[in-house]
Amino acid sequence: MRRILTAAALLVGSALASVALAGDHATQVGKGPFKNGPEVTRKCIECHEKETRDFMATVHWTWSSEQVVDGRNVSLGKKNALNNFCIGLPSNWPRCTSCHAGYGWKDAGFDFTKAENVDCLVCHETTGTYKKFPAGAGHPVYDGETKEFPKGKPWQPVDLVKVAHSVGAPTRATCGSCHFYGGGGDHVKHGDLDSSLTDPPPDIDIHMGGAKKMACQDCHKSRDHSLKGQAVSVSVGAGPRRMGCADCHKSDPHKKSLLNKHAGKVACQTCHIPTFAKARPTKMWWDWSTAGKDTKPEDVPKDKYGEKTYDKMKGDFRWEKDVVPTYFWYNGSVDRYLAGDKIDPSKVVKFTSAKGSRNDRGARIFPFKVMKGKQAYDSGNNTIAFVNVFGPPGSDAYWAKYDWNAAIASGMKSAGQPYSGRFGFVETSMVWPVNHMVVPKDKALKCDDCHNEKGRLDWKALGYKGDPGKPKNR
Repeated sequence: MRRILTAAALLVGSALASVALAGDHATQVGKGPFKNGPEVTRKCIECHEKETRDFMATVHWTWSSEQVVDGRNVSLGKKNALNNFCIGLPSNWPRCTSCHAGYGWKDAGFDFTKAENVDCLVCHETTGTYKKFPAGAGHPVYDGETKEFPKGKPWQPVDLVKVAHSVGAPTRATCGSCHFYGGGGDHVKHGDLDSSLTDPPPDIDIHMGGAKKMACQDCHKSRDHSLKGQAVSVSVGAGPRRMGCADCHKSDPHKKSLLNKHAGKVACQTCHIPTFAKARPTKMWWDWSTAGKDTKPEDVPKDKYGEKTYDKMKGDFRWEKDVVPTYFWYNGSVDRYLAGDKIDPSKVVKFTSAKGSRNDRGARIFPFKVMKGKQAYDSGNNTIAFVNVFGPPGSDAYWAKYDWNAAIASGMKSAGQPYSGRFGFVETSMVWPVNHMVVPKDKALKCDDCHNEKGRLDWKALGYKGDPGKPKNR
């Protein structure tokens, strides 16, 4: 009871602080008006210049970081990495950067040194009315503009004065406005991050839906606007901002010593996140090679979850719900495909794969979502292709002409990669560590979930002769 009252008091205190903060900002921001987002940011900078500059050094702003991959020093991140969802940022900037915490990243010439390009509101407004236009290069719709997305669906202008007056601490909804919608929509990419986490019941996530109602930043703590923890979309390794369960929990939290002993080989997430995509299905397969076929809306098949399994723009999909993760040894780092690396088209191209082994003292058995699909590659150079999928009518974008050759040529040019003029399709895979959707402790995995003939772990794939619970297999 004491813990619940303490948590409630903290929530009330936080809410009152946000109200006071909003009141202060209403005075400091003034009555406006503001023509656009950068005008609001210029007002923010009057008091928060250091915070703005700090933010501009983070991966939320740069979408890349300097790191070493296979002995090579590279600048790597969402800015230039390939994936098997919407493929890559180059040539698709105005659509992809609707989730960038900035304004105006519409092409390769975006000015990362211009502080007024920072979007303070996307993280700090608290009205829930601030929405970036899906194809607006990070801008919302402003007064006097008429925009539709998709066609026939008008978007309402944002009241910039109202949202600027409301600023406060980020909420799950503000973080989720981008992170729940990666890969092209809600519940598509990660599997353990979707809009069900905006206000989940405890069975979906005990941290966010339990008595404490934790916010994202309770775990992803900030230092100079750099948030602890980085996704594999921007990092190959743990880096200086690594985070883990032991940041908050004891390293030996169990009453049974055998369970604490397991923690030397098994990640907390493995037992405490038995499945992901618990409320909404997540995309597990995306085949771009079948895109482009004309189909009537009534002829598009849907699966048992009510999700479309085909789209002319994107190809075939497969969705799954309550997914049992795939388990790998993981030391916090991944192997990664880099743009321009040669591939063997007869094999699955692994964009990311977990690093670690049974003999790696820093590795633990860890749960992952494995995303699979097919996508275009340059069959003359044997490299994965960047594809210009989004663009206006008359452009070379795939969704404009449905011409793969033109779209690949445009995408590769934007990415600074050579293109032979020949293409094919190859199967790809990516791993996404599962960290969210932690269940209440009484619903964690039990011994028999792994240690029986039909257990969920593939012991041989993990480097054992068989179940290590039996002495002969250790």
